[in-house]
Amino acid sequence: PRRSPGPPVTFEEDLARLDAIARQLEGDQLPLDEAMRLFEEGVARLRTAAAALTVAEGRVQQLVEDASGALSVEPRG
Repeated sequence: PRRSPGPPVTFEEDLARLDAIARQLEGDQLPLDEAMRLFEEGVARLRTAAAALTVAEGRVQQLVEDASGALSVEPRG
């Protein structure tokens, strides 16, 4: 689902909403159409959160300093 225009959602907000969605889906009280809507929202938020992690990881790698003080990129470990 598309999000309404406004300030961007933070990584932490995505995680909190994913947690809420997971709790709702764990119950057996939801109609199928609502469960599917929540599942679709969860997948979209998971993709957004994963992309934010990838960007953050790239930034961290660029800031790792080697022993001589020069900035270097460390390989993923």
